[in-house]
Amino acid sequence: MDLQFLGTSSGVPTKARNVSATAVIESSGTGWYLVDCGEGTQHQLLHSPLSVRDLRAILITHVHGDHCFGLPGLLASAGMSGRKEPLQLVLPAELQAWVRQSLAVSDTYLPFELQMQPVETFTGLEHGNVQIGVVELSHRVPSYGFVFEERDPEPRLDTQRLQADGIPAGPLWGQLARGRTVEHEGRQLDPQAYLQPTRPAQRIIVCGDNDRPELLSTLAANVDVLVHEATFTQPVVERAQATFGHSTAAAVARFAETAGVRNLVLTHFSARYQSGGGRGGSIEEVREEAQAHYNGHLTLARDLQRYRLGRDGVLVEVE
Repeated sequence: MDLQFLGTSSGVPTKARNVSATAVIESSGTGWYLVDCGEGTQHQLLHSPLSVRDLRAILITHVHGDHCFGLPGLLASAGMSGRKEPLQLVLPAELQAWVRQSLAVSDTYLPFELQMQPVETFTGLEHGNVQIGVVELSHRVPSYGFVFEERDPEPRLDTQRLQADGIPAGPLWGQLARGRTVEHEGRQLDPQAYLQPTRPAQRIIVCGDNDRPELLSTLAANVDVLVHEATFTQPVVERAQATFGHSTAAAVARFAETAGVRNLVLTHFSARYQSGGGRGGSIEEVREEAQAHYNGHLTLARDLQRYRLGRDGVLVEVE
């Protein structure tokens, strides 16, 4: 699976970073999932190869505006682009009426079915070879993270089993390879019974705002990539004597090191941390603080940058 960050700033956008939005892209095909949709997300999409027609689902972590204010515009643009397929929208129950009213008062017609589910009762969804779960986090308001896991990564046919079951080579094999159920001699053949993964399944966690990384302890033990906010550095929190409901780079890094996270991606940076430094501070302060506590593969997410989890288990930038 790939990750492409459409917004990596917290609270307000900066000249270099938009507010929260993260795309999780299937390893096969062009399908993708959007976690959070801050204002301006549809503009960011114009600078990426992602199409709203290939969007499988939108998942909103919590009610704060920097994570959801881009929803009405993105939905309207999806409709005007000619999308017809139903779209799943998982979001806090409090936001459902707001989305409906935004579309209604703006006289926005969607030519596709919008299937809204409250995140509070979300039990997961599956699409193709990707399944999505949820984890509850800690913030000033209820906040959640989403767990993406492949089911059958890059599957291949189990030809030995096919031959043992007397299924002749030919069109039936081709149908099964494409994941289709077929009939043979009066029997329904499930493609999953004849497909084998060619590599370990990838697992990625994309979190909303969270001031208690330890809530991820059980899930993070075997995760390939953890995407977590690092809004502040420790000195800022100490001066303010408050966490503001967010994590520091040090806190997330310490947790990731203890949990054995292989790839840690930090995002949702306070606007005070600029790429070139300045009066507020430098983004390198975030990197240095995290590196002091974490020995795995560390990435500070950048807007519009795409990252790919390779067969060696390392997350790398895609040119």
